[in-house]
Parts: sequence; C-alpha cells; structure tokens
Amino acid sequence: MMALMSLATALDQLSTFRTNNSRSSQETFKHASVIIKSSQKIGDDGWAVLEQLFLAAVDIGRLDVADECLKQLSTQFPDSPRVEVLTGIRMEATESPDVVLQYYNGLLEADSANAAVWKRKISVLRRTGKVEKAVEELSQLLDTIYTDVDGWLELADLYASCNQYTQALQALSHVLLLASQNPFYFQQYAETAYTAGDLPLALKYHLIVVDMCERDLDDIKTTPPTGLAVRAWMGVKLCARRIILHSPPSASGTAIPKSINVIEQLATERVLAAYSSSKRDKSAMNREVVVSWVGAR
Repeated sequence: MMALMSLATALDQLSTFRTNNSRSSQETFKHASVIIKSSQKIGDDGWAVLEQLFLAAVDIGRLDVADECLKQLSTQFPDSPRVEVLTGIRMEATESPDVVLQYYNGLLEADSANAAVWKRKISVLRRTGKVEKAVEELSQLLDTIYTDVDGWLELADLYASCNQYTQALQALSHVLLLASQNPFYFQQYAETAYTAGDLPLALKYHLIVVDMCERDLDDIKTTPPTGLAVRAWMGVKLCARRIILHSPPSASGTAIPKSINVIEQLATERVLAAYSSSKRDKSAMNREVVVSWVGAR
C-alpha cells in the first residue's frame, strides 16, 4: 500500500510540474526515479516521465541516468523531432558549442520550422556570448512564428541585457498584443520603460496594471492592495514622485497627467494600506520604514 501511495504521489507531482512547465530538477529526479523503478504499469505517461527524468538528470549532472533515458526514448521513438532536441540537450552537457551548433544547424536544414531546435540554438548562442547572432536568429524565428510569446519575451530580455531598452519595449509591445489579459507582462513593460527613463510611459502602464488588478474590487478604499497590485502601486509612486520633482520628457511622447499630484498621493495611501495590513505584531516597525521611504520630501 505504501509503495502504491508513493507511486501515486510521484505521478501527481510530476504531472503538476508538467502543467506548470517547471523543471524542479531535484524533486523531479527523486519522483521520476520512484516511478521508473516501480514494477507498476503507468501507461503512456511513462514516456513523459522518462523525458522529465532525462532533463532532470542532465540538470543535476547524472549523465549516466540521462543516457539510459535517452536510449529508451530513441528506441521507442526513432526519428522523433522531440528526441532529436533531447539529443542536442545531452550534447550541450559535454560537447563544444561549435559541435552543438553544427548539430542544430543540420536539424534546421532538414526542418526550418522546428521552433524547439531554433530555440536551443539561440540558447547556445546566448550562453556563449554571441548575443548579436542570438538576436538575429530569434528575430528570424519570430518572423516565422509571430505568436510565440516566450520568443518575444526572450528577445526583449536579450535587448535589455545589452541596455537597448527601446528595442526591448518594441518586443514587449508584441507580447501585450498576444497576451493582453496578463497583467505581469504589462508590469514588465512598465518597469522596462522606467529603466529606459521614460517615466510618463512607465506611469501609464503601472496604472494599467493597477486597473487590471483592482477593477473587480467592491470598495478600493477599504481593501488594501495585494500581490502584483502592491508592486504596481509602488511603481506609480516612484514614477509620479520623480515626474513631480523633475518633469522629465517622454521619448514616446506620453503625456503627463494633469492630476499627477493626486495620483502620487493616492499611490502613497495604497502602499501604506498594503503594508499596514500585514502582520499586526510587526505593523509599527513596517509602517515606520514605509513612511520614511514613501513620505520623503
């Protein structure tokens, strides 16, 4: 009974990791090992588990286990594009970048629309410092597969790593079009605009995040912000305060709200409300710290 319970628990945990697209390599290796060693039949999920175990084994340096997994997958799925990608990942662990890139280039010559291979190639280029080439390859990929949100996010991150924030914002603008209901992407856009020095644009998008997070609240005045809303309100506070002090120009031509002082005051109140609602035994100390930060003149 205990063995069956352990197997069920392991299967459930690995399924959760797959659903959340989480590697969690140490935990995955532990749970997958339980399943693979079990004599119980687990059906088609067994191949998904074997793939998870392969990736976890590579991550933690258990290449002996990874090789055995890859051997079984290759036997079961010969000429599978997915297994070809796994083979490339295994090569990345021990082969030189040039050898790995040559392998990926060969796969792309056979199938130029294989996004998984393309992304592995881009990963190798970036890891070896060939950022310009990585940007070029990723741009070509997105010309082919425009709806790849993760690809646009990666491109934005590549530009940001080179301090090219205008280009990063352009990449993120595609993300907002493709995933317009995700407030985290709007927050990323706002913070990138802030880093780029376009405070009016950053303020605008921080306020959009606030609206997305709090539009369903029955009474904003009595409900303190939580989660992402707190971060957005802090962004509003920072942007509004700097705009009031310096009135910076906006590279994007975004107008400064006439009610900027009211916005700054409201942001201060919302940030204080968020921290005042935390554990009461620490509220006095937390409030003193927050007041000294947001109330500085």
